[in-house]
Formats: sequence, structure tokens, C-alpha cells
Amino acid sequence: MPKTPLGAFLAQNPFPHGLTDGLFYREKMRAIHRIAPDRLRDDDRPARILDIGGGRSGLAWLLYPEAQITSVDIDPELAGHGPAAGRVTFVCADALRLPFADGAFDAVTLFDVLEHIPDDRQAAAEAARVTRPGGVVLVSTPTATWRYPYFRALAPLCPHERELMAEWGHVRRGYRADELQALFGKAPETQASFINAFTALFHDIAFSRLGRRARKLAYLATSPLAALGYLLHHPAMGGAETAGAWRR
Repeated sequence: MPKTPLGAFLAQNPFPHGLTDGLFYREKMRAIHRIAPDRLRDDDRPARILDIGGGRSGLAWLLYPEAQITSVDIDPELAGHGPAAGRVTFVCADALRLPFADGAFDAVTLFDVLEHIPDDRQAAAEAARVTRPGGVVLVSTPTATWRYPYFRALAPLCPHERELMAEWGHVRRGYRADELQALFGKAPETQASFINAFTALFHDIAFSRLGRRARKLAYLATSPLAALGYLLHHPAMGGAETAGAWRR
């Protein structure tokens, strides 16, 4: 069961304006696609995936639509939400105490999850525990260099980053590479950065206080730089966020 081709995957960006307000999310999807294995099993049986905290996005299902996916979230109201509603099994559970046997899944996803959990070490340990030997843990998260706005000159037009972090439920800014390695016991098998100094322009604008019309004008004025940054971005370049795959 191969993963969804990149073009088809990016076309399912849940943001209605995926090339402006949602460009950062398109970047994240591209990075996740780059680090995700083409196949999760060597045989023809459906892969088993545990999607932790993915109730709204459904990215695991968009990436591997033929897999058997279990979505876990501590919020029971997320049952039945997201593009995979009705296609996945929802379990209301705590990421620190997963109600599954050791090695129960071929892959576990933590897409933009670790930065929300105070005891991230326990969450990473639980994700690894329920991943079978040879399986993968797929992660996306901000890096320690994440900031908002990226360009300080835009600060008068933007909410303070503390407001955004509180609204999003972040308990930490992000991670250094060595901190992620410590969480999972080794360096990732594959890694890809996203949101570079050029595409950060659109990220700043997307979450600014500007109205829709003003945002459109700002996007138009900065689109050459953002497009250049998106098209020329390499996975090994620096970025405000990162995605990685850890093989068990």
C-alpha cells in the first residue's frame, strides 16, 4: 500500500486558501510526505496506523488512505471530525497512557502534537512502545527557532506570539535537533525542514490582524519572495518547523 502521490496529497490541503493563508500548511504536508516511507509494510496487508492528536486534520488518512487508522485524542468532541470522518476508528485516550499493546501499529504519527504536551518524554515513549519493531514514528513540530512574527517589522500588525501559543495550546516554543534525538533515543531516519525565511512572510500575514482585503494585497506584494522560497526550499535547509521519521 503506497502513500498518496505528492500532488494528490497537497491538493487535499484543508485550508480554503492553500496557496496564501494555508501555504505554511502546504509546506508542512510536503515535508511530511518527504519523510514518510513509501510503504509501511512489505506484504499486501493493510498497514495499521495510530494517529495521535490528528482528529481535525486527518493527515495520516490523507497520506495512507488504504491503511487501518486509529485516531486518538483526549477530547471526545473530536470524534467524527476531519476529512477521514467515518473512515477511522476514534479512541478517546491520553497520549501518555495509550490503551494499546506493545508493537500494535506499523506507524504512529505525532503531527504538531509534542509541543502541546507537558510530559513530552512520556508521550514519545508511549508512541515508540506501541510501534512494532521495524515500524516508524512520524513527527512534525516547530523548531527552537520558531517565532512570530518572523519579521519583527510586522509586529505592529500581528498578535503577540504568546497569544497564538496560548490559543493553539502550545506549552513550548519548539525543539532543537538534539532535544528530539533525546526524546526518541537517536537521530531521525529522514528529516525535512519547512517554513524558511522567505515563506515565513506568508505565515506572518496569515495570522496577522489584517482584514481579508489587506491580506490579499500583502500576499500580492510578497508573493515573488514566498514563491521563490517555496520552490527552492531543500529539506536540509533551516526552517522554523521540522518533520522527521524515527525507525523502531
